[in-house]
Amino acid sequence: MNNKESIRLQKVEESSTLAMAALAREYKAKGEDMISLSLGEPDFKTPKHICDGAKEAIDSGKYFSYPPVAGYLDFREEISRKFIEENGLKYDPSQIIVSNGVKHSITNVMFSILNKEDEVIVFSPFWVSYSAIITLAEGKPVYINTSIENNFKPTEEQLKSAISKKTKAIIFSSPCNPTGTVFSRDDLKKYRDILIDHPDILIISDEIYEHINFTKEHCSFGSLDGMIERTITMNGFSKSFAMTGWRLGYIGAPKSIAKSINKMQGQTTSANCSIAQRAGITALRAGNESAILMKESYLKRRNIVFEKLNEISHLKVNLPEGAFYFFPEINKIIGLKSHKGKEIQTSNDLAMYLLEDAKISLVPGEDFGAPNCIRLSYAASEDELIEACKRLKNSIEKLI
Repeated sequence: MNNKESIRLQKVEESSTLAMAALAREYKAKGEDMISLSLGEPDFKTPKHICDGAKEAIDSGKYFSYPPVAGYLDFREEISRKFIEENGLKYDPSQIIVSNGVKHSITNVMFSILNKEDEVIVFSPFWVSYSAIITLAEGKPVYINTSIENNFKPTEEQLKSAISKKTKAIIFSSPCNPTGTVFSRDDLKKYRDILIDHPDILIISDEIYEHINFTKEHCSFGSLDGMIERTITMNGFSKSFAMTGWRLGYIGAPKSIAKSINKMQGQTTSANCSIAQRAGITALRAGNESAILMKESYLKRRNIVFEKLNEISHLKVNLPEGAFYFFPEINKIIGLKSHKGKEIQTSNDLAMYLLEDAKISLVPGEDFGAPNCIRLSYAASEDELIEACKRLKNSIEKLI
């Protein structure tokens, strides 16, 4: 039987974050004292009031039929209210599509807007699935490479140079996974001033880490003058409300694009889980108090890890302004030999070395578009983070 993988799927690799998490679980199952800092998953439980909202929905007996493909109307009305009040974005309910998380939303968008060889500008480093999904949709990622020296922010000249006649869209996240970079209103205005002269280019703004932001303001790109008509805003409940397993995301988009995404979703997954949607309504109506408390905890952890990482020679570290990641540069480690004689030639080599020697799982930077970096999630307990940094320091010192 010829069961060879499709050519389309052969063009992409397995998610490195999921691969490292799986390896960490294997080690832990063997009894190893493993600390996993690979997945971008809050270590908090979903707040009780949200779980209670889901239980009430189950007990009501009203939500066991297929929901509308785009999501329940009252849920989309709550999302619309949230967009207006918190983000200054005027998307009415007909412009909102509820999905099974932001990854699902990105897939819906790319398969809805891209034709073969259409280009999508990607701020790099980028979340690993951006590139893979664009490629699966037969588009072409065009990367704008940045560095730790300028906090991973593209210059205006870089954006201008990346635009071509084939450019269909631009995608970035703020706060950013994997770097923790937050694009300020002034940063986004500079990009807006360039894009205003290219009215056919869509902007895909991934704002899933919106509430894990340590700056004074979260700015949604679509709130800038003249941009709402061209901006697809993505968000969800996984990070801010610790609801990763509920698989609940959403987009706001121009009406014609929302209509296309609704068609795409209707022919693939159909609607998101009915009970998850009722939990989402509870979360939005209750406000952001739980998200604020989690952010305060993440800020404390960030400061602890920043101090510890700065004690490790050969790592170059900046202070992330949001999300829950560090993305240190490892140029001074590449090319060194381990204490067992094994050369560290790539960030993947370093990640595997640390997995084996330090019993900590990090994610190599290759799939994020930055082979000279490595990602560390600080969505773990303070004790685990302190111990992980101690192990990291000891293992790197063996290489020097």
